[in-house]
Amino acid sequence: MARAAIKSLYNLFLFTSIFISLCALLMIWQTNQLLDLHYDQHTFHLFVFFSTICSYNFHWYLTPGTYSSSDRIRWGNTHRPLMLFLCGVGLAGTLFYFWQLRAHWFALSGGAMLTFLYSAPKLPYRPFTWLRRIAIGKTLFLTFVWTYVTTILPVFIANEPFSWGAIWFALHRFSLIYAICILFDYRDIESDKKEGIRSLITYLDLKDLNKVYYASLLLAALSALMLTPQATTPVIITLLIPVAATALLTRKAHHTQSDYLFYFVLDGFMALSAVLHIIFRFCF
Repeated sequence: MARAAIKSLYNLFLFTSIFISLCALLMIWQTNQLLDLHYDQHTFHLFVFFSTICSYNFHWYLTPGTYSSSDRIRWGNTHRPLMLFLCGVGLAGTLFYFWQLRAHWFALSGGAMLTFLYSAPKLPYRPFTWLRRIAIGKTLFLTFVWTYVTTILPVFIANEPFSWGAIWFALHRFSLIYAICILFDYRDIESDKKEGIRSLITYLDLKDLNKVYYASLLLAALSALMLTPQATTPVIITLLIPVAATALLTRKAHHTQSDYLFYFVLDGFMALSAVLHIIFRFCF
């Protein structure tokens, strides 16, 4: 019984998107530290937290359960009122903190548009269903929104010019997240085909897809190394560890449908360097 209760709480933490929202905050913290950004970080963190809760619960609320037997889909089917409630709470929090950051409305609107484009193909209306036909769109939309919100947007909010350090760090983030998204696309190929959603994996064969995947990981590693003048060697190492870890998990990800591997481990890899950065900063 205790084990079942622990698993229930873990599923609640993971599948309500609280975990991925906290990952976003860790990634923003790392951006602030690495690029030495100064602005109203508390308000921006809360804005991102609530907007992530809103967007992810909206996305999963729209996801049909007829194409998958995954733990997350089954959990979502039995907790749809909760997801709708969290979407509402997230929207209320997003609007509240957006108003406090309204001086940056244009930059914030860019993130909102990218987020909407990711979930829009799931809406059963003609103006949105055409997005399903765009090859690689699903992968790029998600990668762009994560890179923009956690790396580029903080620079805009801080009213700082884009330095080479910011460019290399954004490229590192984009490349790592893109590689992780490709693994998700490979796993979701059947459900995407049934929903009529095209992605990179439905457009390329496995050989060509692997070329794009490993090139993305290589670019993530190289762009991290290019931060050498901006960051210390231990910080560079923290950036390289998730790249190596993702590469090592590739074969496992290709042969499992485990939601816990994808939504906890691989999603967690996006924020792993931030966690390691925190440990390095406060423990050494």
